[in-house]
Amino acid sequence: IKGARPLGIFGDSVTTDHISPAGSIKAASPAGKYLIANGVAAGEFNSYGSRRGNDRVMTRGTFANVRIKNLMVAGTEGGVTRWFGPAGQSEVLPIYDASMRYQDAGVPLIVLAGQEYGTGSSRDWAAKGTALLGVKAVVAQSFERIHRSNLVGMGVLPLQFKDGVTAQTLRLNGAETFDVLGLSENVKPQQDLALRITRQDGKIEELPVTCRIDTPIEIDYYRHGGILPFVLRQLVSKA
Repeated sequence: IKGARPLGIFGDSVTTDHISPAGSIKAASPAGKYLIANGVAAGEFNSYGSRRGNDRVMTRGTFANVRIKNLMVAGTEGGVTRWFGPAGQSEVLPIYDASMRYQDAGVPLIVLAGQEYGTGSSRDWAAKGTALLGVKAVVAQSFERIHRSNLVGMGVLPLQFKDGVTAQTLRLNGAETFDVLGLSENVKPQQDLALRITRQDGKIEELPVTCRIDTPIEIDYYRHGGILPFVLRQLVSKA
């Protein structure tokens, strides 16, 4: 994971409903615009929960909760972020739109968060949507147990800050780029890796983080890019 841009910097207790809401779809949201473009009237949008079989809607709905607060865009609520271009330019965009720009440019993404990231009810789309947005790693102070496991199952790397370290103590504003150092085929459960931060002014610092792939089978899932590729390759190898 090299040259990653942050898609969001969040505080404590970000729930699975913040990450993948089940509520109503707003007409002005990326999901609402997609449905309108496909001939669905606003009165027939229904909810994200009712459209969870549609990956196009659910990916656009990831991080789209109207109450989520991205610290990269201070003073706002809802699924927006600040996109940074290769020449240092920036623009406030819906999270989905920024993700598409980054993915088109081949830029990997990360999410940074505080305590108990992914708390609340287990919601598979909270991990699936994160992966489909191009997020390669989530760096948090701590994780809710099931969501952490779901992230690994989708091929997203959970990393944990050491005690006392937060996005706030590091004074991160979203203009940084990030590299994950020490990640290899031989990665072990809960081993230390390094997070290299390159500031907008070119200053570089490295800090240790804990790899929260917690078990040997999760290592296998992650090495294959997630649980589904792992299972498919197991089946193919036995055919």
